[in-house]
Amino acid sequence: MPNPTDPTDTPDHSALTATVAASRWLPLVVAWPMFLQNMDTTILATALPSMAHALGVPVLHLNLAITAYLLSLALFLPISGWVSERWGAKRLFCIAIALFTLGSLLCGLSRNLPELVSSRLLQGVGGAMMVPVARLILLHHIKPAEMIRAMVWFTVPGTIARLTGPLIGGGVVTLASWRWIFIVQLPLGLLGIFLAWRMVPSDAALKKQGPRASLDAIGFGLLALGLLCLIAGLELGGKSLVSPAVMAALIGAGMVALWFYRQHSASAPHPLIDLQIFRHFTYRTATVGAIPLRVAIGAAPFLLPLLMQVGFGLSPLQSGFMTFAGAIGSLSSRTTLPWMLRRFGFRAVLIAGTVGSSLCYAGYGLFTASTPHAAMFGVMLLGGLFNACAMVALNTLGYSDIPRDKASHATTAATMVNQLSVTFGVVVGSSLLALASRVRGGPGAPLLAIDFAWVFFAIGAFTVLCVLGFRKLKADDGAQMR
Repeated sequence: MPNPTDPTDTPDHSALTATVAASRWLPLVVAWPMFLQNMDTTILATALPSMAHALGVPVLHLNLAITAYLLSLALFLPISGWVSERWGAKRLFCIAIALFTLGSLLCGLSRNLPELVSSRLLQGVGGAMMVPVARLILLHHIKPAEMIRAMVWFTVPGTIARLTGPLIGGGVVTLASWRWIFIVQLPLGLLGIFLAWRMVPSDAALKKQGPRASLDAIGFGLLALGLLCLIAGLELGGKSLVSPAVMAALIGAGMVALWFYRQHSASAPHPLIDLQIFRHFTYRTATVGAIPLRVAIGAAPFLLPLLMQVGFGLSPLQSGFMTFAGAIGSLSSRTTLPWMLRRFGFRAVLIAGTVGSSLCYAGYGLFTASTPHAAMFGVMLLGGLFNACAMVALNTLGYSDIPRDKASHATTAATMVNQLSVTFGVVVGSSLLALASRVRGGPGAPLLAIDFAWVFFAIGAFTVLCVLGFRKLKADDGAQMR
């Protein structure tokens, strides 16, 4: 029987103990599906030739498998915040992992291209819910003072997955069937569901925020249409699957739909995503002001394996080992970043991380076939370290001033901007690479290492533009998070 005079037996003490414990393991639990999602996305590109041969289709047609996932992601991202408020973040998180895992299994069992595309659409539904809901869980259950450490653990697994994906994908398709890149996700997904169900705090423990708003159907339609057109235009145009005119028309239609949503949200009583959150300076800076950095982060994992393999003649396995340096650098940030943020503040760390990332991207352009592998490994390790420092600081600072009742709006909007930025980064990287090759050798010229140099120089210069926004931050912005 609890002793009423013993403070350790009070409900408040139990809740505090649970909160402290949550700050230690909860980021790892909610980051588990992020690892699965990013790994799936990166290893698929490596396995496309083997998949095309096995399914008896041209390899270019398998781009539909990637595009289908992204389009499904775009369609369901806008509604993730509303659904989490209606059903509860924990429940939706488990359902999202289950849908993604089921889609992965069906991908591995697919016998033809239509089955594969349909399974990727199902995967996209789960993927659309996992990232914003995972961030929402952290905002609900992690104290502000513990958020830096939580975000370090939350962002590192996804970064590692993006950088090691080509290595793992190359090993799987070399030693086994391409189907195993999907089937192996079944036990990992089931483990993720078990951990989330057992360890994520119950939604019932959260304070009630009043009556639940009805679905903003008009807003959902406008946002879904806008994202679908934008991502379809970037993906299909970037892969030369549609003409430049069609690409421009899709992107234009997407921009118009998003503009109409902006007008609609200003008068809707309960908009699907309340754009008033962008009035918070720290959130706007971390979301919109950091777009150049996120574009670069989308382009680099696409360009580096090509440089290593096409430019320098390394094997996929050798290329994977080289690019793994970025993952090591990202992982090492967890030992230094909390101290740096407490000592120097968000503004200084963001500026230093952005400038360091910019210099590393430009440094990739100086690589040649005669550059020692140890030197390339070291520069890419530093690049991963600087990138991780900047991204963890952004993901923490961005939510420092967001009210609790607007958290779902903020996480959903940020995920949408991030997805568009990364997609745009791949398109920009491939387009600049094609342009550099054409300028050097004319139409149809084969890629050479020198072509990559100009692309990385341009990406490095573009990345440093973030500093213009970060300089406007105050030295004490985000102090409650430190």
